[in-house]
Amino acid sequence: MKARSSWKAGANRVAMTLLAAAAAASPLGAQSPPDPGYLDRTPEQDVIYFVLPDRFENGDPANDRGRIVGGRLDHGFDPAAKGFYHGGDLKGLTERLDYIAGLGATAIWLGPIYKNKPVQGGPGQESAGYHGYWITDFTQVDPHFGTRAELKTFVDAAHARGMKVYLDIITNHTADVIKYRECPKNDCSYRSLGDYPHSRRGGLSGAEINSGFTGIDKPGQRVGNFERLKRPDFAYTPYVPRDEARVKVPAWLNDPIYYHNRGDSTFRGESSQLGDFAGLDDLFTENPRVVDGFIEIFGQWIDDFGIDGFRIDTARHVNPEFWQAFVPAMTERAKARGIPNFHIFGEVFDPDPGMLARFTKVDRYPAVLDFAFQSTATEVIARGAPTERLARLFQMDSLYEGGAATAMRLPTFLGNHDMGRFAHFVRQANPTATEEEILKRVILGHAMLLFARGIPTIYYGDEQGFAGDGGDQDAREDMFPSRVASYNDNRLVGSGATTAQANFDSGAALYRAIAAMAAIRKADPALSGGEQVVRLSGEAAGVFAFSRRAPSGGGETLVVLNTATNAATANIPVDSSSRAWQPLHGRCAPAATAPGSYRVEIAPLDFIVCKAAPN
Repeated sequence: MKARSSWKAGANRVAMTLLAAAAAASPLGAQSPPDPGYLDRTPEQDVIYFVLPDRFENGDPANDRGRIVGGRLDHGFDPAAKGFYHGGDLKGLTERLDYIAGLGATAIWLGPIYKNKPVQGGPGQESAGYHGYWITDFTQVDPHFGTRAELKTFVDAAHARGMKVYLDIITNHTADVIKYRECPKNDCSYRSLGDYPHSRRGGLSGAEINSGFTGIDKPGQRVGNFERLKRPDFAYTPYVPRDEARVKVPAWLNDPIYYHNRGDSTFRGESSQLGDFAGLDDLFTENPRVVDGFIEIFGQWIDDFGIDGFRIDTARHVNPEFWQAFVPAMTERAKARGIPNFHIFGEVFDPDPGMLARFTKVDRYPAVLDFAFQSTATEVIARGAPTERLARLFQMDSLYEGGAATAMRLPTFLGNHDMGRFAHFVRQANPTATEEEILKRVILGHAMLLFARGIPTIYYGDEQGFAGDGGDQDAREDMFPSRVASYNDNRLVGSGATTAQANFDSGAALYRAIAAMAAIRKADPALSGGEQVVRLSGEAAGVFAFSRRAPSGGGETLVVLNTATNAATANIPVDSSSRAWQPLHGRCAPAATAPGSYRVEIAPLDFIVCKAAPN
């Protein structure tokens, strides 16, 4: 008990130090009033909060079963099972908007809210569509989450607080509805274009079909060519079970001709774009009818709700030509709705910045989720890798279309609903560490997230110390009192509490630390929109320093992190004009040691933020 009290006291000291720094940086401290000019904010000025609505707050228990009769395998509701619906909804999320705003978030990335197939999976392998990625109706809100009217209430309430709303969208696939007659167990392996061309039914030895269809390369992606594609059974024989013949909306989605129908992807080669993602029906996105259909589907969500941006799921599994048409169409639709800074970012699950950059050059994405940042920050801060890895990461910013300006708009993050939480990675890498050390590393990671270039993206629950047991379902805990045993046996970082209780504590150590850092970031234009220059890194754990320069010439802000478990001193190269300094967080010397050099002293696993007086 004494040891636990000691590290809790340490957690409180860390949070209080950050809060004091935030108050010094801005008279508003961590709590800022609504910003009525949210439409004018550029994406890099925001802090994103990513939330899965099913796991956040249950505002209306009447919709827990999606108004579907039957048992758990019919409606998908089972709050004690981590793979089923738990009851969170849009009404509950709306009721907790002040909690999210208090954290310093200015944009909410909302997990998919469209109507899903309630349950999928073979006998004994069933799970529910609580996550939102098994869509059947792209035009309606899933009844487990509420109604279109409740979504409108949520969006309007967020906007009233100066917060943007980003919808999570999917164009790669729908729910698993289409079956193949050759695979009664729904386990079809991928069949390639070479072995099973569109021109022959059942492979090279089959009878000729789709006469005149010239293929799906770029020249073939035109209406006239696809009008010759008469049958969808070039690789397998697809069919739709009778009871699901009209389950998809809009109605054109029920026709197998608009799907690839080649079996399960191996996530290598052509199958990455043409195969079924874990059995989900893979759309024929080369077809102009599919392109036009999705432009209209998601354009309507912009028109109806004034949505501020899209996060696009499984972006790498769709052909570039689709995005080259879709992205500008969405941007123009938003401008017509009066949304000048509509933000689109795609999910390209890859830690290689070169691969990420490709999607900004070839597919012409304005931004992608920065998986390279996530991987590198985890290696350096959670696992003690050399800090020069961070320097190398930021050197790659020039690869993006538009260079460093585009890198500024990459949503950065430490963990998510697929790979797992940052606190889990920290605990996994430091199994003998004290809870105080775990907390310090988690806070240090968030300092890197909130002060470095990019758009900080906080995964819901991280601010309460959620850690989880791994990725996917193990990282999707409930914010309201959970009934999942494997969630409730984990202690939260910074408090020692569990998910068995509600966790909307604005006094929690991590909540206060993140809120304070977000306030510092908001108060200093250099930290939210300034050019970044790496100042110092090394071949081991230790000091990593970078400057942010205010875009309006308002001076230099220096951020220094110490990823080592011992104190450090260093002379940091800075702008020669940066002579007088003041602290935004931590101990900062009042003056440069010499023109172009600034000496810092920094405690183990700590950071400082120092602001140079403008000339």
